[in-house]
Formats: sequence, C-alpha cells, structure tokens
Amino acid sequence: MKPFDLVVIGAGPGGYVAAIRAAQLGMKVAVAERDKPGGVCVNRGCIPSKAILTSAELYDDMKHAASFGLRCDGLSADYGEVIRRGRKVADRMSRGVSFLFKKNGIELFPAEAKVTSPTTVRVGGEELQAKNILVASGTTVRGLPGIEPDGRVILTSDDALAQEELPRSVIVLGGGAVGVEFAYIYRAFGAEVTIVEMEDQLLPRTDREVAKDLEKSLGRQGIRVMTSAPAKKYDAARRTLTVMAEGKEEAITSEKLLVAVGRKVLSGDLGLEACGVEIEKGFIKVDDRLRTACPTIWAVGDVAGGMMLAHKASAEGVAAVEAMAGRDARRPDPDRIPACVYCRPEVATIGLSEEEAGRRRIDFKVAKFPFTALGKAVASGHTEGFVKMISETKYGEVIGCHILGTGAPDMIAELSLARSLEATFHEIGRTVHAHPTLPEAVREAALMLGGEAIDI
Repeated sequence: MKPFDLVVIGAGPGGYVAAIRAAQLGMKVAVAERDKPGGVCVNRGCIPSKAILTSAELYDDMKHAASFGLRCDGLSADYGEVIRRGRKVADRMSRGVSFLFKKNGIELFPAEAKVTSPTTVRVGGEELQAKNILVASGTTVRGLPGIEPDGRVILTSDDALAQEELPRSVIVLGGGAVGVEFAYIYRAFGAEVTIVEMEDQLLPRTDREVAKDLEKSLGRQGIRVMTSAPAKKYDAARRTLTVMAEGKEEAITSEKLLVAVGRKVLSGDLGLEACGVEIEKGFIKVDDRLRTACPTIWAVGDVAGGMMLAHKASAEGVAAVEAMAGRDARRPDPDRIPACVYCRPEVATIGLSEEEAGRRRIDFKVAKFPFTALGKAVASGHTEGFVKMISETKYGEVIGCHILGTGAPDMIAELSLARSLEATFHEIGRTVHAHPTLPEAVREAALMLGGEAIDI
C-alpha cells in the first residue's frame, strides 16, 4: 500500500491546484483522475470554449472591418478548423497540468478512484494510504426528463465542443452562462439561434439590468431570446421543442437542440457515505475549512456546493490544503468571488446586485458609467454596455460591481482586489488609471458615486 500525505480525487481546477499547493507545503501527494489532467474546465469547458469564442469574436470583427477603414473581401469561416483549434488549445493546457505534476513531484494515477476507508483510496488496481483525502470530482453535463442528449440532435456542451459542422439552426435550452456563450458562437458563424429560458431573465441571479441589456444586445445580433418560457416537450423526430410562452404553447423547430440547463454533481459512487461523509442533493457538506463530517476527508469545488466556477474551486483547493497544514485558512467568501460570461458583450460581476443589497436591507447607492462616454471604448468600436458600481452609504465601501461590455472579465480583477481590501469608492476614484483604457470606466463609476465624475 503506497503511503501519501494527501490523495486528491479529481485533477480539475480544484484538485490540481490543491495538489500543487500541498506539494509546496511539503506534502507527498497523489492525484487520481480517470480523464485527462485539467478536468472539465481545461478539456471540455472553460479553455476550449474560450478558444472558440475568440475565433467567433475575431470573425465578428472582421465582418465589420469596413467601419475601421479596412477591406476584408471574400471573408469565410472554416468552422471545423475553429473546433479543432479549440481541441488543440485544450490538449496543450492539459499537457501543462501533467508537466506541473512532474515538476512538483506529484504522482498521477490515471484511473477511477473509490474511497475504501477514511484513510485509503483504491485507484485502479492499487490501494493508496492517505493521511488526508481531498474530493474534487466535479460535475458532468445533464439533460432533462424526456429531453435526454443523444450526441446527434440533442446536444450537450461537450457535444457542441466536438461537432465540426455548423448547424443551420439551433435552439439553446437554458439562458445561463453556457447557453448564452454558445448562442453567441453559433450566431457569429451564421446559424439561426433561439434561446429558451424558464426564468424571467437571462443569467438568472445576475444583476437584472445587466441581464436585460444583454438580452437586447443579443436580439440586435439576430438571436431570439425567450424568457419565462419553460420547455414542455421535445419531438426528436420533428426536431421541435414545445415551450410555454406568454400563457400559450409555442412549437419551435431547429436542426439541433443544445441542452444547457446545468450540471450534475459527481459524488455518488465514491464510497463517501460509508465513511460518514454527509451528502445532500448530491453536494458534499463541508465546514468553513472545507472539511467533511469525516475528519480526514475534505471536499472542494462543484461537489462542495456554491458557485460552479473554476477559480472558486482553485481558491477552495488552496484553502483546504492550507487548513490541513495547520494554517488559519477559510473557505472564500462568495461575495468576493467574481463571475464572468464570455459572450459578446461580455459580462463580469462581483458582490451584491441592487436586488440582493435590497433583500439584505443594506443602505446603498448606485452609479452607472456607460462605455459610450469612454474614449478607449469609442476608439475600439465597442461602446455597448456600462460599469455599475454599488456602495454602502455609511463608509462608501464597494459591495458590488457589474460590468457589461468588451473587456469586462479582465476589468473585474480590480474590483476583486477592492472587495478583498474592503476598498471604498473614494479610494478607487482617487486611484490613477492609465488613459486611454477600458478600466477608466471603473474609476469614473467610482467618481460618480461621490458626485465627482469627469467625463459624463
């Protein structure tokens, strides 16, 4: 039986980052991964989808080259090559994770794992002994009752990342991050696209104004968006989805149906409950140090509940192994974790929305600075969107920020730091920002909160 200080189950963003940090802290580490290193994010999620989105954005810009004084006659797209490039990028990043394991002396076991006791894990035909076990097994795609993906007509995001032929028309069932990103990709390359969302806005739980403006923008791009429209049934033979919209049934036909209605947690077949680990609705229950009811077993990332984000999983992985090492580490505060969506216009958000601040009965104020008033946005031709900043009124601490527009995911980093430091809008407003840049919109929104805006 091979002895380890830590055995990690899953080599996604939660697992591989935790393993590397544990090795840095002097632990002998093993990682069990039945798929490629990097998990869903690297292999079938964040990385290949962003590679494809980059191609879509570039193609989109080239179609409007004339407005920049450029000629681009005879423009065409090779959708198959776009998909293959996404796969190449993912494979490169996966190899990078393998390299990092070797660099840090981490032993990778490429096989299915099962917890056989609080201190043992069976991986393939080997039994590993562990002082601690970290579960970072993540999630997988799921369908809906009666609308189960077949990989041919009814697709999951995994299928969409692999299919090299652009469909003529697509219904995207689900208006969350995955749904709107694929809707943008398909539309950018010329497909007819309809988004069907059962909630009353796209990106449910996102700031309502951001969601509504995104819906308008997607509509201008030719994407039909249906909200408050639950799916009733799907006729695979006729390729027709029936939805309830505005009190009546409507049938929509398309070549493909992309099911983007969330993900299923992978926790049920690991042998955890026999060790005393509590699982509720598939999610592993942990304390604020990411420890389960079994003192030697920990869990991070999607399986531990909360926001299903790669960077949240990574932060939890670091916190968990530092707690194992005796450090005073805690689970990250969800109000200080940014979330991003990479359609066009892009979306980035952190902290409280106006609606949530109201529910918490916080006395707050709001300022919104539009990109139409920002020099760099006008010069680059991307003036859609705004920066909305929310602060509590007593001290001026920034409690939320919501950005719609090109560059939003990069701009939100400044607000992540601000939230960590409990910065006020005064401090952000007095911070000198380079000109001309997109982050100047953040400073202008902060200045607006203090009645000191310059460019609006």
